[in-house]
Amino acid sequence: MTQMQSEVFEAFRSIDVPEDKALKAAAALSKRDDDVTSVRSELTVIKWMMGFVLAFQVAIFVKLFLR
Repeated sequence: MTQMQSEVFEAFRSIDVPEDKALKAAAALSKRDDDVTSVRSELTVIKWMMGFVLAFQVAIFVKLFLR
């Protein structure tokens, strides 16, 4: 169990949630964190792609109108 997952498990156990349900909830939250990390890495790639496209369009604009 990761540190955050064990903290969530302990928090649920402290409010008298059954052990099996607390473990499942902690695992579900851990899965959500993995999904968020995946989306963030994909968003970084999209930001770089958009920056490249914008720079390319500005270069074309400059070349067309400042000749």
